Amino acid sequence: MSLLRPFLALASAKPSIAQLPTRSVLSVAGSQAPEFLNGVLASAIPKAPHRPFFSAILNAQGRVLYDLFVYTDASPDGRPRYLIEYDSRASDGPSLHDLLKRYVLRAKVKIRDVSQDYDVWAAWGSQDTSVSSAPQWTFAPSGAIEPVWVNAFEIWPWGSEDRIITDRRASGMGSRMLVSKGDSPSLASTHDVVSSDLYKLHRITRGVPEGVIDIHPQTAFPMESNLDVMGALDFRKGCYVGQELTVRTYHTGVVRKRILPVLIHESTQIPQSSSSLAQQNFSSGLDIHPVLNSDRPKPRGTGRLLSSTHGLGLALLRTDWVGDVEKGDILLELKDGNKKWFATPSWPDWWPTRSSSIEQE
Repeated sequence: MSLLRPFLALASAKPSIAQLPTRSVLSVAGSQAPEFLNGVLASAIPKAPHRPFFSAILNAQGRVLYDLFVYTDASPDGRPRYLIEYDSRASDGPSLHDLLKRYVLRAKVKIRDVSQDYDVWAAWGSQDTSVSSAPQWTFAPSGAIEPVWVNAFEIWPWGSEDRIITDRRASGMGSRMLVSKGDSPSLASTHDVVSSDLYKLHRITRGVPEGVIDIHPQTAFPMESNLDVMGALDFRKGCYVGQELTVRTYHTGVVRKRILPVLIHESTQIPQSSSSLAQQNFSSGLDIHPVLNSDRPKPRGTGRLLSSTHGLGLALLRTDWVGDVEKGDILLELKDGNKKWFATPSWPDWWPTRSSSIEQE
């Protein structure tokens, strides 16, 4: 059982909805918009209409620039239009608007910032029976993992409505939606309106990294950032920016790190309730060091704390550390100023296992 299970209700056990102020929206429209995006994004553009999806943009070295949601929408002139939701906070990466404009060349595509037209909201806590069932999984020898939606031709896993996406990055994530600026979402009548910090806590408990804090532009590797498991990568589509190195890693590399949820606590004992978790806020980027708790060689590497709140966080860690912590061989330690804390990682309940695979490559 995941160590996170007792803490899942911290993000609100009731149906909840939160506005996400750090997200912005670009419109990509034109007769060649599908072909244009297909050459830029790391996942294939669905040929059928009204099929939103989750994806990413990589640089030429195969590092992540942006993780993003791609919504469909009705264009006034009837031509294809996509609305791209992304984290617009300042980072080491290029502006998404400028990046896409750089790739346009002679394509019949128009790119506009429409953030002034839309607010981004996330909803969770209610059961949607209209979507397809949980995925099965394909495991590569490298450690990369792909979701396989068995009945995707009949029921698109990410939903089939304009400006709404069923969030299938992990089980229980809920949905995302674009709402006209200043309007209240229709779900506000049936959901509690809560803060964006509670939404951050929700995705941390589900083990879902998001945006420039968790997935550092120009340095993050896509598989280490769980973009394969969350459905943002297509290893079989045609050429796109960063495709060569990503596919090479898939077939011949090794995924040694993952972004995982961690419990942050002062005692060496694993917390059993929220009262035992750290109550302070932690800066992103704190180093996490393995400390020997047994007679064995010192573990290699250093981890890094990413988003955190309410004593829970996401951290980029070596995957072999999880088993070592469970066996009591090591402790994971981080320092904030002169204060020492411990970080206990755990695989989320939904994380793929070999028993749920349909194929092993």
